[in-house]
Amino acid sequence: MFRDLIEKAEVLVEALPYIRRFHDKTLLIKFGGSVMTDPELARLFAVDILLLRYVGINVVIVHGGGKEISKWMKKLGKDAVFVDGLRVTDEETLEIGEMVLSGKINNQIVSLINRNGGPAVGLSGKDAGLFVARKIRSKGGKDLGFVGDVQSCDVSLIRTLCEKGYVPVVSSVGCDENGETLNLNADSVASELASSLGALKLIYLTDVMGLLVDGELLPRADLSGAKELLGSSQISGGMLPKLEFSIRALEAGVAAVHIINGRVEHAVLLELFTKVGIGSMLSARLETSVD
Repeated sequence: MFRDLIEKAEVLVEALPYIRRFHDKTLLIKFGGSVMTDPELARLFAVDILLLRYVGINVVIVHGGGKEISKWMKKLGKDAVFVDGLRVTDEETLEIGEMVLSGKINNQIVSLINRNGGPAVGLSGKDAGLFVARKIRSKGGKDLGFVGDVQSCDVSLIRTLCEKGYVPVVSSVGCDENGETLNLNADSVASELASSLGALKLIYLTDVMGLLVDGELLPRADLSGAKELLGSSQISGGMLPKLEFSIRALEAGVAAVHIINGRVEHAVLLELFTKVGIGSMLSARLETSVD
């Protein structure tokens, strides 16, 4: 008679050690992939974020929006140009990008979380000097225009917001020391911000299961194993930079990086609060205890 209720209780009991471990810790989640464009997945993501917040976990969200930027560029009659996976950003593209990232996508995420019980606050890397960045070139030395990489983070505002119970939502726009606006890679921003906050975990939401090696999901790897993969031919395409940024975060003190499929309903909760998880977890060292 009570079997269904008992099973629900067992799910909560399974989550308890993880909730206890993560309580009052900071999780950095990079919001991306199909979850950004699927209304139902986005709603479930917002619900998951609020659950994390209400069990005492500090959640910080970083987002990009490359597909949306390209869509608006096309509407305005402008072609997107990429070099080494980075968008060449002239003044007009920068203006479009900032409008889409900070004006549209950021507001949508904040509004979604607030509608489901919030509170969330939208920021860009330009607010309160959150990011100081510098211009970069492509690996081949080509000029990318107004494209940058984070050099330093001032996370005092983020900490204050988390202490007050807010969920900061950060767009991947920053400026250099002279105040010049730069477009930033959201995966890199997530790694740098997680490191600066001393986050326990960094979670990348993607459209794939996780790290695939010879077509098979790699559930876990330690730092040395991740570095071996980086130097092999087993990882390629868009997963390579995520692996690079994951290693950078681990070396800076983040305990674990998770790469998971955001198209799975409640993906974040399944990865964090179950014994097996659903994606790939990279950590400084492999552990058999609760991670």
